[in-house]
Amino acid sequence: MKYRRFGRTNWEVSEIGYGMWGMGSWKESDDRLSARSLDLAVELGLNFFDTAWGYGEGHSERLLGELLKRHPGKKLYTASKIPPRNFKWPARPEYAFEDSYPTDHVMDYTHRTLKNLDVEQLDLMQFHTWDDTWAEREEWQRAVEDLKTSGKVAAMGISMNRWEPENGIRALKTGLIDTVQVIYNIFDQAPEDELFPLCDEMDIGVIARVPFDEGTLTGNITKDTVFPKGDWRGTYFVPENLIPSAERADRLRPLVPQGMTMAEMALRFILMNDRVDTVIPGMRKQEHVRSNIDTSDGKGLDDRLYRTLRSHRWDRVPTSWSQ
Repeated sequence: MKYRRFGRTNWEVSEIGYGMWGMGSWKESDDRLSARSLDLAVELGLNFFDTAWGYGEGHSERLLGELLKRHPGKKLYTASKIPPRNFKWPARPEYAFEDSYPTDHVMDYTHRTLKNLDVEQLDLMQFHTWDDTWAEREEWQRAVEDLKTSGKVAAMGISMNRWEPENGIRALKTGLIDTVQVIYNIFDQAPEDELFPLCDEMDIGVIARVPFDEGTLTGNITKDTVFPKGDWRGTYFVPENLIPSAERADRLRPLVPQGMTMAEMALRFILMNDRVDTVIPGMRKQEHVRSNIDTSDGKGLDDRLYRTLRSHRWDRVPTSWSQ
């Protein structure tokens, strides 16, 4: 496992982190399977775990708390997220700040997270949604300062809305935000335009989320894919999204090198960017833990392939189904 400096936190985090969404919210989630996969990740050197209260109303957080207890001698970095008060994802311009992150709500859910993890301090707390019209509001700024001063959290971050990598830049410029979590993958390269340069300038840590475009970039989703009832992906991959996503994935298939999977190619593409500190694929099975961690070997991709993949950039804008 390779490690990267996580912005101004100065933490050395594994460049492959662990996205724990699937362990709290999906129908097929199994706690015993999750525990075995988490333990394996720790054994293989992974030390950054990203969860949220919204992943099963604290269920995923509690799984992380149990992991910490099983590995008391290892430093495992914990990251979670405060849900918006209105419990609506993503944030929209019409949502009032008071309906999203008033101070009492921020404090309440921070305490819930600490209780779920059974720790005194969370390494990284993040706003799970964000709209930059809130950037100048003093309430959240004071709340962040209070959480750090009290020792409840060591660092504070923002999770950017899907396909809006600039919607948060004003908040970053306050100097109160230490990290940013943003969708970045072969298709979604827009963070490179404005967000990454600012993070570089301000020494803000970068977490790349949705490395597989919710599954498209694993190569396992086709135009004929039907998701189980209750699976969130069924509401995301509506026909107007599923068809063009599958078609673009089809155009990538001939580019996958012999002996490599599309998922491996997708992760290696992200790791080629030094501005990314850690990428957090969702992993529920041990085989996925092994294969994803195996990409952290410093080898990257052939330069010609990398340039070709960059030409597959796909700029999208939020819609009613993008969530």
